[in-house]
Amino acid sequence: MSDIINSQEYQSFRSSVPLKKIIVDDDNSKEWSLYDAGPKSIKCPLVCFPPASGQADIYFRQILALSAVGYRVISVEYPVYWTMKEFCEGFRKLLDHLQLDKVHIFGASLGGFLAQKFTEFTHRSPRVASLILCNSFYDTSIFQQSATAPTFWMMPALFLKKMVMGNFEKGMVIAEIADSIDFLVEKLDHLSQQELASRLTLNCMNCYVEPQKIQAQAIPITLMDVYDDCALSSAVKDEMIKCYPDATRASLKSGGNFPYLSRSGEVNVFLQIHLRKFIETVYNCKEEIQDDIMAAASASASASSSSQDS
Repeated sequence: MSDIINSQEYQSFRSSVPLKKIIVDDDNSKEWSLYDAGPKSIKCPLVCFPPASGQADIYFRQILALSAVGYRVISVEYPVYWTMKEFCEGFRKLLDHLQLDKVHIFGASLGGFLAQKFTEFTHRSPRVASLILCNSFYDTSIFQQSATAPTFWMMPALFLKKMVMGNFEKGMVIAEIADSIDFLVEKLDHLSQQELASRLTLNCMNCYVEPQKIQAQAIPITLMDVYDDCALSSAVKDEMIKCYPDATRASLKSGGNFPYLSRSGEVNVFLQIHLRKFIETVYNCKEEIQDDIMAAASASASASSSSQDS
């Protein structure tokens, strides 16, 4: 068992933030799982989309840290959807169920691709306030699996897991990255054959983002990536930059495939920098907590005292 799962931090998260199950489709087998932390008065929260191998709890360090300072954070786990249209319609129904008009989306790898596709899908009636895309891509052709993707539904779970794990780092890596890999491997083992097959189908089927439909909405975008080894090549990262030339760059010196686990402190800072621009707008996802108010009052009093002294 990974050190992260055994950590007091993770155990505290599991004991303090309940896992919710929500059905929004006519098919009762399509069940969304989510963790929802922070003030429920916030109606434009940060929603986190996991990669193909992850469950909703992979963002537990973002949920704990950001909700502690007043942000509302929702991490979701997708039901079994086999087409992009199914996914987008399902997530729109989930937002309607949660009574959320717009959301900020933080997506990693497949999660980032789905975030872009949902933004594109709702471009006529926008539901996305901003995007933070971590180690993500805009065209599934990079995986060179478009021809075999339609057969994933009948492949054994063990074969599919080996496909995913083939993208994880090999050889010597620093302890934090090794721990993040171990954690994701355990999460991978908890996914059923159908869950994993459907995610890999969405990840690899012939599909690409139309960035002009996203850019037309003029929403802020942050592209987050790492300088060390990860599953995506430098060429893929460069293509993302070309797609979103006005996006903010958030680069980490290291972090591997899962920097939100291995470099959570830095990722959380970048998330807050991205979300800070929405404070005092209708798309704010942070509620002032008492410590913030007291700190602001103290700063104001100090400034006033300095002014009088001078």
